[in-house]
Amino acid sequence: MSGSAGRVLLVEDTPTQAEVARSHLRELGHEIRTVETATEALAQARAWDPDAILLDLELPDFSGLEVLRTLRAEGFEAAVIVITANASMNTAVEVMRAGATDFLPKPYPKAKLVFTLQNAMEKRALVIEKRALETELQAARALTARPGFMGFIGASPAMQAVYRTIESVASSRASIFITGESGTGKELAAEAVHRASPRAGRPFVALNCGAIPRDLLESEIFGHVKGAFTGATESRAGAARQADGGTLFLDEIGEMPLEMQVKLLRFVQTGSFQPVGGSRPERVDVRFVCATNRDPLAEVEAGRFREDLYYRLYVVPIELPPLRTRGADALLVARAFLAQFSREERKRFRRFSPEAEAAILGYPWPGNVRQLQNVVRNVVVLHDGGQVEAAMLPAPLLRAGPRGAAAAPAASAEPVPPAVEIMPLAEMERRLILAALEQTGQDVPQAASLLEINPSTIYRKLQAWRGPKRAAG
Repeated sequence: MSGSAGRVLLVEDTPTQAEVARSHLRELGHEIRTVETATEALAQARAWDPDAILLDLELPDFSGLEVLRTLRAEGFEAAVIVITANASMNTAVEVMRAGATDFLPKPYPKAKLVFTLQNAMEKRALVIEKRALETELQAARALTARPGFMGFIGASPAMQAVYRTIESVASSRASIFITGESGTGKELAAEAVHRASPRAGRPFVALNCGAIPRDLLESEIFGHVKGAFTGATESRAGAARQADGGTLFLDEIGEMPLEMQVKLLRFVQTGSFQPVGGSRPERVDVRFVCATNRDPLAEVEAGRFREDLYYRLYVVPIELPPLRTRGADALLVARAFLAQFSREERKRFRRFSPEAEAAILGYPWPGNVRQLQNVVRNVVVLHDGGQVEAAMLPAPLLRAGPRGAAAAPAASAEPVPPAVEIMPLAEMERRLILAALEQTGQDVPQAASLLEINPSTIYRKLQAWRGPKRAAG
């Protein structure tokens, strides 16, 4: 606003001081109105919407500081210059914290008043201009928002940020560390990085560190030579060799034992490894992408993940948002799955009913996209028709209120029966684990995440339950 006139409200209860200020500012071309009380100041500000306010702190009815706080609370963006004869550092700090643009002690020379006012009005003009540009930019981004990217489905701002990050880092050689809850699409993000990179024509090799027994993990990554251990009847290339020239994706890397982390660190640092039972190191060129559903830094602090390996791999982080924070993306994803599974199963479904869509939007999806995928597949397999009705959805979706809040139970004078069947703890554990596996499509790491236990616990329990029963007697 440099060089342009504006509306200035002068709040001053001393007539001589008010006249001095007016004479100083008159030649600048501003339209000036003067009031003497705090009550008049609030009324005039609300009615006139000035560009700047010269506000005396000592007013006859109540403090100018209260005027300032009231105007800021009501959203007024006028530049406010607080003027007082009792200037102190504490006063200056207090008024600036309350939202003043500047602070001017009495008495003041003309040049100081003119400079302070013009500077404050220019700051206000810049803030307004910046906000307008940001609004235009957001509108432009909304118009160009992509409904999907490299297999992802979603137009929410959070997913647009993920798309931009993948595009910006894909061409580099930097290691990528993907975090996010189970079912958010970490492997899909790793594949997107690979497909958008110069390595797209080379192999993409994925390895789930949580799904491989500890004693076999080294062989799975680095391979082994014939006779390296019992059962090694021939040499086998590991994931590192298979990914040469391409991308090696280590999913659920937080499940990797510490002793294996030492060997992986050496591989990351040197680009070379030694197969199990081998005598010579081998060298490959791979781009590392890792993922975990845990907080990696918390794992470092807990001593479960090596700090030096963390800093080697955590170069470019990509955080995938949970489905419950992505708004209408849940419907976009559900519609895409409905179309896909209807084609595969040769069903007639084309859409969801409004009630079914409301249920999908209101559910928190603890299993994220993978859980939504399983729900839609289940509906398509078990039903048919042109439209998915709410009654076709699993009961938990229908019981959930907005954003997954459980519906309040109806008042009743009758005694409430136990919520669960009482049984031996071991049997309860077995049923919970099997239910989690059923809900996640037999995905052990995801089931472990839902139960907040280690995947190896599930593997051990399954092996025990499938083992030979002891003879009776």
